[in-house]
Amino acid sequence: MKDRSHDDAMAELFHNDPAMAAATLDAIFADGDQGELLVTLRQMTKAFGGIPGVAKSAELNPTQLYRTLSEKGNPELRSLNALLRTMGLRLAVQPITQPVPHV
Repeated sequence: MKDRSHDDAMAELFHNDPAMAAATLDAIFADGDQGELLVTLRQMTKAFGGIPGVAKSAELNPTQLYRTLSEKGNPELRSLNALLRTMGLRLAVQPITQPVPHV
């Protein structure tokens, strides 16, 4: 049995189960962890054809997409929307079940 990297295993899982990919991103957005978001987006990009393929489908510059998804990246809303759309996903806003108290 050949060993696979964690990123490869997650990429395959996200590719085969889009609902899990969406739920994972939803949980990350709820937590607000930028680093975790970038790791997951890199894994998902790998699942959907890698940087060159996803960049072409999303009409983004591949070099810029590499930078956007790097450890210090900070995706713009436009880029994030294009990237997610390529993967068959989109951002959505939902009410919080327990509203945040006003200070």
